[in-house]
Amino acid sequence: MTATTQQVPTHADVVIVGTGHGGAQAAIALRQHGFEGSILMIGRDNAPPYERPPLSKEYLAGDKGFERIMIRPEKFWVEKDIALRLGAAVTAIDAAAHSLTLSDGGQVTYRKLIWSGGGDPRRLPVPGAVLPQVFYVRDKADADAMMASLSDGAKRAVVIGGGYIGLEAAAVLRKLGCEVVLVEMLPRLLARVAGEELSDFYAEEHRRQGVDVRLGTGVHSVLGETAGRVTGVRLDSGEEVACDMVIVGIGVVPAVAPLIAAGAAGSNGVDVDFCCRTTLDDVYAIGDCAAHANDFADGAVIRLESVQNAHDMANTVARAIMGEKEAYHALPWFWSNQYDLKLQTAGLSLGFDATVLRGDPATRKFTVVYLKGGVPIAFDCVGTMKDYVQARKLLESKVGRIDPALLADPDVPLKDLM
Repeated sequence: MTATTQQVPTHADVVIVGTGHGGAQAAIALRQHGFEGSILMIGRDNAPPYERPPLSKEYLAGDKGFERIMIRPEKFWVEKDIALRLGAAVTAIDAAAHSLTLSDGGQVTYRKLIWSGGGDPRRLPVPGAVLPQVFYVRDKADADAMMASLSDGAKRAVVIGGGYIGLEAAAVLRKLGCEVVLVEMLPRLLARVAGEELSDFYAEEHRRQGVDVRLGTGVHSVLGETAGRVTGVRLDSGEEVACDMVIVGIGVVPAVAPLIAAGAAGSNGVDVDFCCRTTLDDVYAIGDCAAHANDFADGAVIRLESVQNAHDMANTVARAIMGEKEAYHALPWFWSNQYDLKLQTAGLSLGFDATVLRGDPATRKFTVVYLKGGVPIAFDCVGTMKDYVQARKLLESKVGRIDPALLADPDVPLKDLM
């Protein structure tokens, strides 16, 4: 009996909503910490838990099949007595009754609830955006639909959004031989998450790889035939760009509506405390949707859309349920693969007031150091693994001000500056 056919309970000691990284790790961590009660995972996806980041990278490119991006083999969930209820979304929560209503009409009760619903792609609010060849990258079904379109002969793509999702998709599409036009409303790529040095480097790199990068450009509408196929995109300037498919990466909306409707506090996501508890009794929230006070953002309440955050919050909740209340405190880190380049980020650059360039971008190996009041708060490392490893330790040590000249010298190991 497989994880997808095993008998699914209508009650569990711990119900986990979401089968991505956070939800899967919460279930795994509970068993690792000796939890012997029943566990039920509920997911909108029809597939067992799998990694999301490869969807816009190796999976879309065809370099990794689905089996290689599964978080655990399907039999693992059966062996660990973790039930999966797939293809179902939670539509309502009765916090007093500890009960969930599902999209398939079912009801599930819980003793403890872990919400790891993640987020939904922000939809493109223009005419024509509902045409079949307008794609988002949230789940396997999205990536599979894009791959089917490519197999069906799509060779010209417009990518809307110059964040990491858009850039990664553009890189894969170029690898697959597509013509790509990338449209970004802001004056530079990665404007919300990186400094100008990194933005300029990736704009130049994508152009070198054949991507037509259009900055400071908005989209008026998506054009299509009466049969429903995309034929192009009309820009705000009035220019029409011909294409066979459109990929949209313009941000994420936290998937927390049932929690908020049930009375949980939250505006940008759902608010959680130091142990990831919401304001609802016996309800935790983790991952992309959890707004928390982050030590590496000077205590500001933020959401983090990263595998690291989901994974570490899951461990925090598992320990809390087992009676080990330990505050969430983990250094944020991220990564992005584009072409043959690997970017690794340590820390949060929120509120930086200066940057230091360590190395030469022309060599395609360099590090951008972000400073706030002279103190390093984040590092973007392109092809500099040693810098990344040492930067994580430097940030965790809460080092103070460092001479910018030392930071700028790639011959001075970061470990020597702690």
